[in-house]
Amino acid sequence: MAKIIGVSGSTRKNATDYALREALKAAEEVDGIETEFISLRGKKINPCIHCDRCIREEYKGCLVYKDDDMDALYLKCLEADGLLLASPVFEMGISPQLSAFMSRFRSTYLDLRKDPEVFGNHVGAAIAVGGTRNGGQEMTIACIHNFFHTNGYVVTGGALGVYAGASIWSQDNIKFDESVDPIGIANARKLGVKMAHTVSKMSK
Repeated sequence: MAKIIGVSGSTRKNATDYALREALKAAEEVDGIETEFISLRGKKINPCIHCDRCIREEYKGCLVYKDDDMDALYLKCLEADGLLLASPVFEMGISPQLSAFMSRFRSTYLDLRKDPEVFGNHVGAAIAVGGTRNGGQEMTIACIHNFFHTNGYVVTGGALGVYAGASIWSQDNIKFDESVDPIGIANARKLGVKMAHTVSKMSK
């Protein structure tokens, strides 16, 4: 079985979690795919301070913040065949929680230095949730994609009509379900299916 991990970078249990779960459910409908949902809500994840101790001492993880929740998440995500990151829009970009999470992948350089294609069969995709229809979702998706490009992942969108990733309109401060943005949720499902097919092909 190939595995896709979905990570929600929201501090609230609402639209971002909902959209990500729907994408993962759609991905699981593809034969040979299993998924796991991870929320960063309530987790202690300190941002990387770029001291480079992990590089100098060749440690997979962080030697400064060994008491937070990130090292276990880091190793789990590196083992996955696909990584689907979802974020609410904060100031036209990713959430601080997801930013801290992404920054802690510094020690992937150890693997990339030995083999630039070490993550060449890993697939990445993005979901962004904004309070307004055009509230920074595309820039948020681009930021997530840049993280994947940095680490050499194969980046996928949702194909026709969902070119880069899934953009969701939460309309903010309301209890979210599919009726709030049926188009966005349909696109999240398309993204999940496309990602699953890509993971299946890459993991053969």
